[in-house]
Amino acid sequence: MALNAQGVGKVARTDAALDQIVPAGAAIEKLAGGFGFTEGPIWTREGALLFSDIPNNVINKWTPDGKVVPFRKPSGYDKTDAPAGAFIGSNGLTMDKEGRIVICEHGNGRVTRLEKDGKLTVLAAKYEGKRLNSPNDAVYKSDGALYFSDPPYGFVKLDEDPKKELKFNGVYRLAGGKLQLLYKDLTRPNGLAFSPDEKTFYVANSDEKRKIWMRFDVMPDGTIANGKVFFDVTKETAGGLPDGMKVDSKGNLYCTGPGGVWIFSPAGKHLGTIQPPETPANCHWGDKDAKTLYMTARTGLYRIKLNIAGIRP
Repeated sequence: MALNAQGVGKVARTDAALDQIVPAGAAIEKLAGGFGFTEGPIWTREGALLFSDIPNNVINKWTPDGKVVPFRKPSGYDKTDAPAGAFIGSNGLTMDKEGRIVICEHGNGRVTRLEKDGKLTVLAAKYEGKRLNSPNDAVYKSDGALYFSDPPYGFVKLDEDPKKELKFNGVYRLAGGKLQLLYKDLTRPNGLAFSPDEKTFYVANSDEKRKIWMRFDVMPDGTIANGKVFFDVTKETAGGLPDGMKVDSKGNLYCTGPGGVWIFSPAGKHLGTIQPPETPANCHWGDKDAKTLYMTARTGLYRIKLNIAGIRP
């Protein structure tokens, strides 16, 4: 699956401010391909990139020498009765302050943490006694609270699936062992991110009928309030929906969506779009300087070197 890196795709510029972010001549490189549906990239303290292949129920590890090897399988579902091609594997991955990998498990409907000894700790599996849907993306706040989204993509029939126990698709906060529902008014809550000062919280909604990113104020107690539409791409016809997102040290947002990674200023101005040949579903900062954006896009893994360092765990 490993490839020789090569320039592919393009960067579409919509505002001159993009020149401060994307270096002149920056090329999108394809690093690996042949996967089922890639997601959840995370750069480890050891200098490798982990990413999910959801239908193949595996977390892969890419290393700078170009090799791709399985890191964990099964990654999100530990039974064998899933229909072929079902989105049962791990999705979003993040990391806590100790460098432990936190996994959003679609098929098992839970959020887990991979301990240093290889054992798995279940962080969240039920809300008010009912099974979570299929945790999708997760991000830590600096105080140690974990925020995650919970749409129904791990169910074959989505909201109509008989295995779905919750009547809504929520955004949650896990702190001190307590799971708190923060928001339930989005049909498909997906990618999550904090602004650098953690005063703003962003949520993607990956619904074909309402392709938006929301912004919320973060309250002193860690809850969110005053939700507003940050940007609306419902009328866009390119493939892809608002999905995973990351933020750089200047507060610019890198949001996977229709046709590529949409780059926004903190004020919500669209600066440009990174367009690999496949529609990306998520992205993450890699390399020592955190200035390389790695993108998981359908069957492939891509990257582009940028000017501004990103924020990562």
